Amino acid sequence: MEDVGTSVDDQQVTKYDQDSQLSLDINKLAKSLRADMEMLHSFSDQCCIYRAPVRLRESNEKIFTPQVVSLGPLHHGKEELKAMQEHKILYLQDFLEWSEASMEELIRVVEERETELRNCYAETIDLGSEDFVKMMLLDASFIIVVLLKSCGEGFKRSNDRIFNKPWMESDVSLDMCLIENQLPFFILEDLLEASRKYSPAEVKYSLIELTYKFFGERLGSWILKKGILEEIDPSEVAHFVDFIRKCQEPSESDRTEKELETTNVPSITELHQAGVKFRFKPGQSLLDMKFDRGILEMPILRIDDDTEMLFRNLQVFEQCHYCDEEYIANYISMINCLVITPKDVEILVRNGIIDNWIHDYQAVTTLLHNISNQNSLTADDFIFASLVEDLKAYCRRPWNKWKATLKQEYFRTPWAIISIIAALILLILTMVQTVCSLMQV
Repeated sequence: MEDVGTSVDDQQVTKYDQDSQLSLDINKLAKSLRADMEMLHSFSDQCCIYRAPVRLRESNEKIFTPQVVSLGPLHHGKEELKAMQEHKILYLQDFLEWSEASMEELIRVVEERETELRNCYAETIDLGSEDFVKMMLLDASFIIVVLLKSCGEGFKRSNDRIFNKPWMESDVSLDMCLIENQLPFFILEDLLEASRKYSPAEVKYSLIELTYKFFGERLGSWILKKGILEEIDPSEVAHFVDFIRKCQEPSESDRTEKELETTNVPSITELHQAGVKFRFKPGQSLLDMKFDRGILEMPILRIDDDTEMLFRNLQVFEQCHYCDEEYIANYISMINCLVITPKDVEILVRNGIIDNWIHDYQAVTTLLHNISNQNSLTADDFIFASLVEDLKAYCRRPWNKWKATLKQEYFRTPWAIISIIAALILLILTMVQTVCSLMQV
């Protein structure tokens, strides 16, 4: 009977075929990976526009998503935002009418910056050069015209479809505050500079002045810090969200970062019971809190329907871009340590520190606590660490609590003061009468 099996030569051929096939697979895979790498640009130092992380987006997706207009590539082409494309074309037409630059010159301005513009986004933009430049020119000219119509004289038209509808103007301005809906500041400056002519009256505005005026009218205390325009270098502004954050940065003298030993911070109610007085501090950033001689000075915090949106988008930008300077995160942590209950909110409202537009103390408490979810806190460089230590030290002194209790419980009203004085006089007279009686005996 003939043996049936595999000879040594057959085994060698099979092994060779397997090795050859393996070699071909490796080459194919290597070629594919190289092609993928060529399609992607490296992570650039210019990167400054990000998508909100999933862990933050899940809490409330709406506060990161534009409602009426897409700006930039991250939400470009969405069906629900296409209605604004016609407005963009009309605003480009307005921009060209006011500008001394031609369409070709404006296109060239954007085209020369294409690589830098793409590098500003934290993901590859799947658009060809023509589509990308067109999108950027339409979006940038739209933003510039919105700023000019809002802040400049002689720009608005009687038939304007945005500024004649207050709700539309408000929605557009809010969409301009979203981190996923940003254009780099430098392309707006380049196009505004290229236009050279800004109004029929020859009134000239810088982009930083337009930005300050536009957001100052809409965000109020978020922007209107004294002398802020002198402190901000336009060349260092990445985009509108970065501008809003820079308006909240503490001054160099106030950046006393140190380690936070504990998050056990006295609440506003506890501070009040210890005799701390609260004073509104105008014209400062939210981070400019001061405590001296029993008085806690705090800048005004406006609470309205858009507060969570502003905080969250600043929070995302800071977590993605400023890992060593988390000022907004520090403030969120501090205000949540101070405000625990609606009673805390009531005290701050009464002292003019919280401007409560939602007229519900419990809702304000809930909103502030929601913002603190997923907030990053680095205890090693907490800018309020010294303030926390001072507040805790003040609350530990028994005399401060006794004095506060005396004032709050017994000297709350003029009638209470009169009653106490009368009681003291009666007590003194009784003691005098007793002494006199003893002396006669």
